[in-house]
Amino acid sequence: MTETNFSRKTLLAMAAISFAATFLVFGYEFIRSASASLFIQAFGSARLPYAMTGVPVVLAVLIYGYARLLSRVGAKRALLASYAVTALLFLLCYAEIKAGRAWATALLYIFGQAYIVVIVEQYWAFIDSTLQPAEAKLLNGPIIGGASIGPIVGGYLVHRLAESIGTEQLILLAVAALVPAAVLSALSYATAGEPQPSREEWGGLQGHLHLKLFGRSRTLPCLMAVVAVAQVVSTALSLRFYGLAEATLPTVDARTAYLGGFWSATNMVASGLQFLVTPAALRWLPLRAIHLTIPAIHLASCAVLLWVPTLPMASVSFALFKSFDYSIFRAAREVLYIPLSYDARYRAKQVIDAFTYRFSMGATGGTLSLATAALGTVPGTAYTALAWIGALAWAGLALPLTREESKMYNPPVPSPSGPA
Repeated sequence: MTETNFSRKTLLAMAAISFAATFLVFGYEFIRSASASLFIQAFGSARLPYAMTGVPVVLAVLIYGYARLLSRVGAKRALLASYAVTALLFLLCYAEIKAGRAWATALLYIFGQAYIVVIVEQYWAFIDSTLQPAEAKLLNGPIIGGASIGPIVGGYLVHRLAESIGTEQLILLAVAALVPAAVLSALSYATAGEPQPSREEWGGLQGHLHLKLFGRSRTLPCLMAVVAVAQVVSTALSLRFYGLAEATLPTVDARTAYLGGFWSATNMVASGLQFLVTPAALRWLPLRAIHLTIPAIHLASCAVLLWVPTLPMASVSFALFKSFDYSIFRAAREVLYIPLSYDARYRAKQVIDAFTYRFSMGATGGTLSLATAALGTVPGTAYTALAWIGALAWAGLALPLTREESKMYNPPVPSPSGPA
């Protein structure tokens, strides 16, 4: 076990970026609820899948624009510019929606799904570039836990304010939340210093996205595959969960109340994992054990759900996924980026954790929608089976994913006789 003594600057920088994330996801709760509601009002829920297909396209544009900006002005200014662009676009959408232009609701919905992952991954790139592996294993969980306050408070305020002030006004509250997020982000960079690329990677010399890294690194393609199959599991479980909720609780009010209790309980479980289980697990367990255990738990829960296809069991399976995804899975995944290069953390990471994350989710949902359209109906057990298959693939990827980490932190002991 590695003893870790944190410097005051490191702790202050991590506290600042955690609070920045708190305000960011606090504002995201306003955008997530308002954009969906306004889109449905303008176009109807049947057209939501069409809007979802636009998310990867907009996300690709945003990531490439961010990468070019990173090459030109560096990580700190690229993050601050991301806030500015987001605020301006939200204000534009607000003005156009108030003017009665329906297209602005579609833009708000699509951009709202995209901006959050681009900015969040910039936070993690900074964290992964600042902390040492031993430090990250202790702090990643509390960093996520501190940020989790944002969606809890944001969701409560949406519930309390939407009817009294109007859905459109929530957009302005989201813009306001970006201001303290930007200030705290600037403070975190000023405290810890801005990570710098190597001479070979300076100014995007290897390409703004540096996609060649995926051919040179074994870790990055494995990370991409793990993120992709994890979202297959997530999407399939969510569809099974919502389908059983609809069948079991046919009235809107009863279903809404159940979902509110479900997400409240899930957030509480995730919070406990973030503050208590994640630091302990990362401190005492090998990363390989953690990355194997998570899909193994999902394999077991999906198997039980296949045998007991009820709403309570679906709730347990989906809550387990979300709780681990929000805590130990994210924290353990981030540790793998720390030994990698600047471009891997700031460029390739966007391709993996932003684009692949959203693309896999959308592609899974789109494929299942096409299957439903072609077959007329898809049995609910098919969703659970798909989740089980995804978890099995995930477990298989855990071994190559952690192979390089094992070599890096557990190098072979040289022979006493020395080299031959």
